[in-house]
Amino acid sequence: MADPFRTLAWDDFRLVKAVAEAGGLTGAAAALGIAHSTAFRRLGQIEERLGTLLFERHRTGYAATPAGEEMVALAERVDGDIAAFTRRLAGQEIQPAGELRVTTSEALLVHLLTPIFAAFRRQCPEVRLDVVIADAALNLSKRDADVAIRATDTPPEALVGRRAARIGWALYGPRGAGAAVPWVSLNETFAALPVVKAERARVPANRVVYRLNSLSGLAEAIASGIGQGHLPCFIGDRREDLVRLSDPLPEFAADLWLLTHRELRHSARVRVFLDFVAAELRTRKPFIEGEA
Repeated sequence: MADPFRTLAWDDFRLVKAVAEAGGLTGAAAALGIAHSTAFRRLGQIEERLGTLLFERHRTGYAATPAGEEMVALAERVDGDIAAFTRRLAGQEIQPAGELRVTTSEALLVHLLTPIFAAFRRQCPEVRLDVVIADAALNLSKRDADVAIRATDTPPEALVGRRAARIGWALYGPRGAGAAVPWVSLNETFAALPVVKAERARVPANRVVYRLNSLSGLAEAIASGIGQGHLPCFIGDRREDLVRLSDPLPEFAADLWLLTHRELRHSARVRVFLDFVAAELRTRKPFIEGEA
């Protein structure tokens, strides 16, 4: 014999809930847009399958039995879940559109990401990019930005994302320079970087003749002949006026992360953007890591 509960459909729960709310068949039938006779017949069929009365019939209306009350409570929970799901679905973009705020560093933007962003705009013209250059990580939980593209080995635990590559660093000098070349370096703004710590420990202070807080400026300084210095390979290797003086140095490498807030990871524009940028960075991975 078939389990009677397996034959119940959501429409059966809706009918029982409507009868309880209306206190009778007339109001329930009107609420569901069905005939009174149909409501009467279906309620009888449900009670027959379950083998129990769901309502006590009185001249003043229908009163739910304990079994009926339990079925109504379940129907209300399911109805609430369906409504919540519908609201969430309605809040998701079917096609990626709208504004997307992205934070990254100037070096990453200028030397690596801008062509990728341009390609993304061609593919998703309805998404408007608002790019915020900041070397300090913005607070994505407060919606300072929707996506962060960062070089870090310790991404914030509150964020989710993917590691796209490991940024290689090497020593570069001006092309054609002699042997006794002084040093150029990043200043205290980047004091936390392993490369800056190592330079301060290994390079005599009087040999560092030029410090600044810009990787782009550092590359220009080296190319201008001011001195030698360490650069990310994606900056140094693309310049014909620089020469690499070392292999990539693993102790200075850092992971390149694409990050977003947990609540934003299912947003259509965030998801499409992260997938697109990750795919583009994969094609550039040897270049980013200093292998090319």
